[in-house]
Amino acid sequence: MKNTKSALRTLYLQKRQALETSAHEEMSFSIANLCLKLPIWEYQYFHLYLPLKEKAEIDTSLILTLLQGRDKAVIIPKIKSHNTLEHILLTDQTKIHLNTWKIPEPESGLILKPSQLEVVFIPLLAFDLKGNRVGYGKGYYDRFLSECKSTTVKIGLSFFEPVARIEDIDPKDISLDYCVSPERIYSFSNK
Repeated sequence: MKNTKSALRTLYLQKRQALETSAHEEMSFSIANLCLKLPIWEYQYFHLYLPLKEKAEIDTSLILTLLQGRDKAVIIPKIKSHNTLEHILLTDQTKIHLNTWKIPEPESGLILKPSQLEVVFIPLLAFDLKGNRVGYGKGYYDRFLSECKSTTVKIGLSFFEPVARIEDIDPKDISLDYCVSPERIYSFSNK
């Protein structure tokens, strides 16, 4: 099999959806625990996606609990028109609903600029040993990450270990600083 984005997207979505509920929960828990070992806890502004259950994404509610327990500002994405994201501060009053694609997102709230974010957790389907990643192919995160500061820490979360190399990386693709799997933290020194 070729390690193209399209092939990897199909394969890893199938692998993720084939996970049994107990394995999904255990692996999500392991990933959240390993996040405690990342060198990020001095930061204050954390961007975290809420899991898309239809695509068996990692349960990020565990990471959310860690962030809230340490009094971090948590910012949640909301899809806007033209394939862009809005970044809304999560508060006790924030109402979460499912959008058209069944992605949980805030209805409204205080919008932050990408330049204000210090750490971004990034959804992905697969990644490689250089920190390149495969998402769902719409480019939301690449556009968003291009607006962040160069010092923003970019962290992927993956149930699976990396492939050696993704073959069709685009110059506009923004790579990860870290990726957390259930087994270990991968660190990429691309900066």
